[in-house]
Parts: sequence; structure tokens; C-alpha cells
Amino acid sequence: MSELTLFLIRVAFLAILWIFVLSAISVIRSDMFGARVPETARGGAPAPQRKGNGKPRKPRRGAPTHLLVVEGAEAGTRAELADAPLLIGRGSDAAIKLDDDYVSTRHARVAASGDEWFVEDLGSTNGTYVGPVRITQPTTIGLGVQVRVGKTILELRK
Repeated sequence: MSELTLFLIRVAFLAILWIFVLSAISVIRSDMFGARVPETARGGAPAPQRKGNGKPRKPRRGAPTHLLVVEGAEAGTRAELADAPLLIGRGSDAAIKLDDDYVSTRHARVAASGDEWFVEDLGSTNGTYVGPVRITQPTTIGLGVQVRVGKTILELRK
């Protein structure tokens, strides 16, 4: 082989190596600090004021009241849906803080829209599953529907 061919092979190898290193750094950064969310998706607009006497409204009969960890290291942990939206992850700001190697710092969010509850993956590395299906957009969940985050399974309960 000529010297030029060997030189080009070395340069190509170094380029591929650097691409790998930079992509690994990108994954680690997004896992530590969360994915970048556009300002419009952050809910930059203030929440509308409730009309009425200022008392929180009671959930309708048969509606879920809390999110419960049913399987995993933190089984039994629960978060009240009255505090929605609920953040799920390893971060200190999470409503349900999971000590699971397969969970991102800001992994998923559970929020309400009217009388329906939705789970949304926040760009996690290992994904969020509703039943056996990996979700890529906000997905409706109901009572007893299993949501898997890493090795942890959560459900809406009354």
C-alpha cells in the first residue's frame, strides 16, 4: 500500500473515533441534564385561573387519585395526581424519584387534559412503555394501565 492510502485510512479511523466520542458525550449530557425543550413546549404561558370559589375541584367518581409504583426497587411509592403534572426520573425535582440505572434524570411526565391522563416520554435514552408498546408522543393512560420506566412499573390507581 502506498503512504497516501495508509494516511487516508488513519485519518478516516480518527474521524470515526471522534464521531463516536462526541455522540457518547451527547448521550451522557442529555441523560444528566435532560433533553432541550423548546420554550413553547415548556408551558411558558401562565396557567389559567380557576373560576369559582377557589377550592380545588373534587375528582369525578371513579377517576384515578394517585400514581403508584407497583414493581421495582421503589415499589409502594406514590404521588398524588392533584400535584400534576408529575415528573418521573432520577432527578431531585422528580415527583417519583427512581433509583434505577435505566431511568433518565427527567424520564417521563404524567399530566392531565380534561378528565384524561397522559404519559409523555421526555427524550429518555431507554424509552417509556405503555403496556408492551414504546411511546414516542403523549399517550392516554387509564386506571390499571401499566407504564414501564426502566425496570419500574407504575399504574394510575384510585
